[in-house]
Amino acid sequence: MTQTLKKVVGYSMLLMVTLMGPSFLAAQDSAKQDMKDAGQETKDAAKDTGRATKKVAKKTGHAVKKGTHKAAEKTEEGAQKVKDKTDPN
Repeated sequence: MTQTLKKVVGYSMLLMVTLMGPSFLAAQDSAKQDMKDAGQETKDAAKDTGRATKKVAKKTGHAVKKGTHKAAEKTEEGAQKVKDKTDPN
């Protein structure tokens, strides 16, 4: 009887290891893949942020240039008015 019991326990253990083994391997692969995916998503997010920063910087630069040009024109107009008022002719 004890020999039969040992065989049953042995086969049960073998069956349990056989069935549970692949699940542990799948969990390891899944965690590894999750880390790779997280790294890729971080990389993509950084690229998107860089592109957005470039776009905003360009728009800001154009707006500053336009504002500066407009201010220079207005200053020139004001200077011309002062010159016209103070000119003795």
